[in-house]
Amino acid sequence: MKNLKLRLIVMNFLEFAVWGAYLTCMGNYLGTAGMGAEISWFYAIQGIVSIFMPTLMGIVADKYIQPQRLLGICHFIAGAAMLALAYMGMNAASAGVNPDKAAFIAVYTLSVAFYMPTLALSNTVAFTILKDNGMDTEKDFPPIRVFGTIGFIATMWFVNCAVLDNGSFGFTLGENANKFQYTYMQFIVSGLLSFVLFLYCMTLPACKLVKKEEQSLAEKLGLTAFKLFKTKKMALFFIFSAMLGMSLQVTNGFATPYLTHFKSDPAMADTFGANNATMLVSLSQIAEALCILLIPFFLKRYGIKVVMLIAMFAWVLRFGFFGAGNPAFPGVILIVLSCLVYGVAFDFFNVSGGIFVDKECEPDVKASAQGLFMLMTNGLGATIGTLAAGAIVNSLCTWNADGYLVGNTPTSWSTAWYIFAAFALVVAVSFMFLFKYKHVRTDQK
Repeated sequence: MKNLKLRLIVMNFLEFAVWGAYLTCMGNYLGTAGMGAEISWFYAIQGIVSIFMPTLMGIVADKYIQPQRLLGICHFIAGAAMLALAYMGMNAASAGVNPDKAAFIAVYTLSVAFYMPTLALSNTVAFTILKDNGMDTEKDFPPIRVFGTIGFIATMWFVNCAVLDNGSFGFTLGENANKFQYTYMQFIVSGLLSFVLFLYCMTLPACKLVKKEEQSLAEKLGLTAFKLFKTKKMALFFIFSAMLGMSLQVTNGFATPYLTHFKSDPAMADTFGANNATMLVSLSQIAEALCILLIPFFLKRYGIKVVMLIAMFAWVLRFGFFGAGNPAFPGVILIVLSCLVYGVAFDFFNVSGGIFVDKECEPDVKASAQGLFMLMTNGLGATIGTLAAGAIVNSLCTWNADGYLVGNTPTSWSTAWYIFAAFALVVAVSFMFLFKYKHVRTDQK
């Protein structure tokens, strides 16, 4: 049993290590590669493909290919595309030009189109294996999932410190333009890890398909998950999931460009945060790792409504602290606080939401329902939210000659963060009054 949990721990570690290699620092590379104005589109693409790819892959996993094998296949394709991105970036850098924008975006789209479904597929694999072996998903999954966050942090720190300078590899916390967090090397790290996970998935225990003797056309296509919208409780859950999902990618896309831009200010150019934005932001994932362990207690004692409401108000603080903070003391304290509340903001929504969907759905649509949850959050919600955030940031800030996204006025960046905080507050208050869910406490005194 312990060996089984260890195998799922390794799967989760690699699953999120793949993402952590580039998700929070990609904006820094795009800014230096002539694609800074398109940062919001790169993150929106993750949302666009999440509108249909997780659902399609969920259908395949429910009906045709065992989830653990499909998880590996998706990582193989995503990893190959990541390595292609690195190759394009390397060729452009050696020629002293920027990568071809259209081709770069096309290859990136292919990669995330097959990576995003793996977030739901990895949940399906873990839940299925745990339940097939008589374990409790609410109790046993969060301690396993926490290692996914550890994997995310590990690659964030690696790309933050790793340097390839004139063929020499090393690590540094100081200023260096050849850090992986500023270059195409972050894509190589992600691609190689995807290949490792592809091989590993082929060794995981089988997740047997749930088959029915008689199936309607809707069932064969996996469309039965959409019947959940007929239930008011589930319909509101998915709608607010989309609204909360609008906040998910905002700091992933703009936190590191925001912190790095302080390097253009002589008073903050040498601060740790300005030169190690990826590592500073990783405090968010450290907090996330700790908060995952709180989810079983909060879910059993307070229920999904309170847990999601806590997450929504945490997003208000996440954005508000960013708006008031900076990398210098004492402003850096607010940045640290923003990172700490992120653990609650992200985990109390994403992880508990996945558990809630798994509990409320019939076995034959669980994978499709997880895909639907991804569609509403990382699909519709993240797409709309990221594009809106990008429009706001681009209207208030511009890229300077050094590749820093600087505010048009001294308060431009703060204004953007406060706008995001106000939106999260409106969503939280609306959810408080509209979502009705009677929770039966299952904790024992």
